[in-house]
Amino acid sequence: MADPEVQISGGKPPVEADVEMEGDEDGPEITEIGSRDSAVGGGAAEEDDKPAPRVTFVDYLKSSMIELLIGSGDSQTLLMAHKALLTKSPFFTEQFSSSGNTRIELIDDDVDAISCFLEYLYTGEYFPHKLSSGSLESDPSVPKIDDNGAQLLKHAKVYTLAEKLGMPIDPSASRSITNNQLTKRIETQLLKSLSHSKIHLITSTALAEIAYARYVYSHTTRSDLTIRKPVASFWGQRSHVLRHETEGSFRDMCLEYPEFAFDVLSFVLDAEEKRAQRRGDDEVGKSARKRARGQ
Repeated sequence: MADPEVQISGGKPPVEADVEMEGDEDGPEITEIGSRDSAVGGGAAEEDDKPAPRVTFVDYLKSSMIELLIGSGDSQTLLMAHKALLTKSPFFTEQFSSSGNTRIELIDDDVDAISCFLEYLYTGEYFPHKLSSGSLESDPSVPKIDDNGAQLLKHAKVYTLAEKLGMPIDPSASRSITNNQLTKRIETQLLKSLSHSKIHLITSTALAEIAYARYVYSHTTRSDLTIRKPVASFWGQRSHVLRHETEGSFRDMCLEYPEFAFDVLSFVLDAEEKRAQRRGDDEVGKSARKRARGQ
């Protein structure tokens, strides 16, 4: 029997609107109108509040080139990128500040994910692009149905790379960082949101979904519900059918990653509890034993 086609729907597209940066809440001291001190102080405040010159794309291209050595062994690849663009990533900013090297080694990273990241830095998107219709542009080099997880993993690797190259936004700490640092973190979040939304536009088989689930649970933290929760939800709704199409991979996944098994089970139990509540069952939430305890 052929693997069933599974269309994952959902996910939110990345935020494309401009983001306004909040400045320092402590404004200049206000003195009595008409005094000389007031006039001088006001002039200084206006000078301090003057916006920084806009950085143009030409300014990026004028910066020095950095070598990125990706992977290891025979598959090792050397890519080049402009330093000013790479500094949009806190990871690369730290690399440049700690050493003056013009070559950075990324031996544990995927060259395709890095190339997608670079394409995003230069253009604000990466292939395949999202269309206004809510679908992905056609890629003739891959099958229409992902039957091994390669297409899902492409975007999942971009997601985890974005996490590595820039810290996610922490609202409680946003006031203690500079506008430049906040801008870098927002750009990182936009790339994560973009890659995650593309995952939900891939038509895939059960085997592809297991490969994707294995990657997610091996490369993300327990607290990353953005990407883990949809995976658990998917299998919680369909495991009773699709597990038979995975050739034992679903069982292996549950044994290899107990967190995955727990998350799927929690989804199933929560769904059953909600159904019971809608039915108005009186025993919802109560603990009862059908058998007597052993002596």
